[in-house]
Amino acid sequence: MNNQSTSSNGMDRQKEVYIQGIGGVKQKIPFDSKGLEATASKVMSDEAYAYIAGGAGDGLTMKNNLNAFSRYQIVPEMLKNVENRDSTIELFGKRHPSPFFLAPIGVLEMAHKNADIAVAKAAEACSIPYIFSNQASYPMEKVAKHMPTTSKWFQLYWSKSRELVKSLVQRAETCGCEAIVVTLDTSLLGWRTADLNGAYLPFLRGLGIAQYTSDPVFQKIIDSFIDNPEQDTKPPLNLKTLSVLRQMLMSYPDQGLIKKLKEGRARAAVKAFTQTYSNPALSWEDLNYLRKCTSLPILLKGILSPTDAQLAISYGMDGIIVSNHGGRQVDGSISALEALEKISPVINGQIPILMDSGIRTGADAFKAIALGANAVCIGRPYAYALAIGGEKGVFELLSNFKADFDLTMGLSGCKTIADVKKQVLLKS
Repeated sequence: MNNQSTSSNGMDRQKEVYIQGIGGVKQKIPFDSKGLEATASKVMSDEAYAYIAGGAGDGLTMKNNLNAFSRYQIVPEMLKNVENRDSTIELFGKRHPSPFFLAPIGVLEMAHKNADIAVAKAAEACSIPYIFSNQASYPMEKVAKHMPTTSKWFQLYWSKSRELVKSLVQRAETCGCEAIVVTLDTSLLGWRTADLNGAYLPFLRGLGIAQYTSDPVFQKIIDSFIDNPEQDTKPPLNLKTLSVLRQMLMSYPDQGLIKKLKEGRARAAVKAFTQTYSNPALSWEDLNYLRKCTSLPILLKGILSPTDAQLAISYGMDGIIVSNHGGRQVDGSISALEALEKISPVINGQIPILMDSGIRTGADAFKAIALGANAVCIGRPYAYALAIGGEKGVFELLSNFKADFDLTMGLSGCKTIADVKKQVLLKS
């Protein structure tokens, strides 16, 4: 990977690929989004693919997200002297070489054993900020060590324990995260049919809860479950159940297998997680508590309504992420791109707007920025690349996104991000 370019220049990327091709070397990661997903589906387990690729209900929102981009056509303008292009952006006083962030995706160990660490290394190499997932496979402190120079943010799922919320946020601040992203649209788990068909939820197997089991406040919550065991619904006892128990034990950190089994901490951790994970009673007023916990910028993720965008400003939030969780929560929801077009005039530059859900190419990102996003978040594509090629796969994918965006800018007559405006689009 070290001999590959990290340039955002699309011509450089194309040249690199074609020159390697002379020697019979082809990139492992498909360049087209459909090929990328299809290839990933072949190397991932059925459960992993269902979890990462699946959406809510019949997948109408996922289709809406993708179809929304096709309703906007780019109108290229000629003879604009785009020889030297600049795709840098500035957010919260810091400059970034491209308008890309990596969206938080949980349970990446389902895609690759190195999970968040592999993604962090690739993000660092490409200078693309990474929003650490609250449902990560590795603790944030371990992942942050692999991003010494590139920005990292932390996604917060607001649990039922305020003490846990405070602890997670302060850990994020201590390990160098530069912003807190509060995901609002998962106060309840959506009706995810692919997961339900497989009767598979990774968290019940101890996967994706590393931020919790590494947290001192959560460890105290585990103690309370051990000291006061509840009578809960238990799965049937068979070889499959024992296999899941073993998976729980292996996922739980820092103790020997016998000790974990004896104390029951692994199973108690899963129970504690399911009881505290999310908080459907959350309201706008609760944001005042979060503001007291940290001096970092706070962004709200999951905003789709202009009214909510206005409320975010009135409650002193520092930014928003227009998102419908990649179509995983509400079936038949408005697409994120349509929401962005409605929200952008309301925000009118008062706070930064990021956008995710449906971004599959650099050209998609171009359209989102033209409609008012300051930056966009790549989601599923990097998880697919991780499954196919680990760290190198993610690096290749991010290099392709930067190149595609750069070429789309230049070929459309845009020299800088400031030139990417709504006027370059035609809506059908």
